[in-house]
Amino acid sequence: MKKFTKIGALALASALTVSVVAATSPASAATCAKRTNVTMLGTIKTEIKDQFQAAVKKYNTSQKCYTLKTIIGDNKLTFLQNITPMYAAKNAPTISYTLQEIPNMADKVLDLKNTKLAKLVSPGLLAAANVGGKQVGVPSTAEAFGLLYNKKVLDAAGINPASIKTRTDLENAFKTLQAKGKKAVHFSAIWWSLGAHFTNIYHASSAKTHEGRLAVLDSLSDGNKNLTTDPVWKNWLATFDLLKKYNGSEANLTDTEYDASITDLASGDYGFLFQGNWTEPNLMTAAAGTDFGIMNLPISTSATAYGNDSIPVGVPGYFMIDAKQSTKAEQAGALDFLTWLYTSAAGQHFVADPVTKGGMGFIPVYSGFKVQPATFMAREIAKYVAAGKTLEWINTYYPAGLQETVGKVSMQQYFTDKISSADLAKAIQDAWKGSTKTWRGESA
Repeated sequence: MKKFTKIGALALASALTVSVVAATSPASAATCAKRTNVTMLGTIKTEIKDQFQAAVKKYNTSQKCYTLKTIIGDNKLTFLQNITPMYAAKNAPTISYTLQEIPNMADKVLDLKNTKLAKLVSPGLLAAANVGGKQVGVPSTAEAFGLLYNKKVLDAAGINPASIKTRTDLENAFKTLQAKGKKAVHFSAIWWSLGAHFTNIYHASSAKTHEGRLAVLDSLSDGNKNLTTDPVWKNWLATFDLLKKYNGSEANLTDTEYDASITDLASGDYGFLFQGNWTEPNLMTAAAGTDFGIMNLPISTSATAYGNDSIPVGVPGYFMIDAKQSTKAEQAGALDFLTWLYTSAAGQHFVADPVTKGGMGFIPVYSGFKVQPATFMAREIAKYVAAGKTLEWINTYYPAGLQETVGKVSMQQYFTDKISSADLAKAIQDAWKGSTKTWRGESA
């Protein structure tokens, strides 16, 4: 049985308040007999692919030992659907990046426990990629999701996000925006937002303790959970209905929905958008000079309900280095690139600078960062973290493929009024029933 532990909000808060020390020099040697090609599947996220590719170009010209090349996978396929055929063809990428599929990759990648990078990260942020004592990956950043807002629009409407403490308060804010001639919210029907992030709002609020939340997953896996009788589920569903009711956009189930949602919030015609801080580079590009914030999504009518005042914060993914098909030189190059990215002065600018300055806008999770995030949304997230108002990313425990099944089918069907709330509950229960309890250490 593989032991598989996950990140907690307390550990995350501690990790994001580490003291700043001098940046470490990159590991690259001055010269090598010949260059070694190193491959990476993907560019972390499509939203920052240009900035990441710029970092790769800078790295490749900064030393003479390695050339990193990115492989753009098929974004219509899952991570496993992309990487499994590559392993079968004996053409595995040296570097891969994922989250939920970490248990599936644990036996194929290096143990990074004793690397310089791993030693710069708090144990809490490493935990999600620690399988049976093996540190199979290192984190990219911390991310948060919730209700994003256009600060100019809310300021003009006289809405203070800090005053929105209940679902009733949220509806009143929506009504105020409509009265001012604005559209209240863009509620995205894109499957991964619904299947991974919006469902997480329920799971992260389902119990006050980590163990209690895992117990909910146990009961779903065992087929013993009746969602329709769960008060938290009822509040979550009422919030789903509220967002549908005030949604100012047409339901778009295709991949073009993401760009459309960015355009809407940046336009100044909308007040809110349910999304994450990974959208900030796109928003800042679309509306330079406009501040975009993030706030909690209150699902209860009681201000004191657990999770009502908090946002989900976690690690979106981990870098892994192939141990089965890559040469020692390729593995060394992979580690060299990642170390350069997070410890060198040039790399840190690519990591933490806002997109307007050519960076990826990441929130640093490695000690030694001299470049600190300067955007409004990053500072908002830091305030939630400092106040301990964070929710777990329970979606990191979802079995591989579950968020696709739930997001692309039942959640989108409910979004478009094709099924009832009872049908939605049954569909989600059926999707979970019999799933492997990786959160209890069972092998995936």
